[in-house]
Amino acid sequence: QLQLVESGGGLVQPGGSLRLSCAASGVAFRSYVIGWFRQAPGKEREGVSCISGSGANTHYTESVKDRFTISRDNAKNTVYLQMNSLNAEDTAVYFCAASESPSAFRLCTKGLGNYWGQGTQVTVSS
Repeated sequence: QLQLVESGGGLVQPGGSLRLSCAASGVAFRSYVIGWFRQAPGKEREGVSCISGSGANTHYTESVKDRFTISRDNAKNTVYLQMNSLNAEDTAVYFCAASESPSAFRLCTKGLGNYWGQGTQVTVSS
């Protein structure tokens, strides 16, 4: 069993930055692929970025490449999403998810997480 808690969301101006954290409690954190997803009002949930258990493999959706960076600290059971150059299209509720599948690409594209957090709101507005 894994519990996930997101934090770090908030209101930011266009062009600004935020860092989201996904803290996990439970055992064997290193064995899980972790991903960040987002859902804006009226839109489907989207896989933003995912990272393998070791951190060696990552996946990003095209719209966030070169702006967002995913990382993890297995000693702290935490995954981070550094978001730079934010724009209005990034406004959404951001969720983290954990998957027992070993593929970061598969988690991000299929969205088949085994465990999900409650989400944190990110609003980009002037």
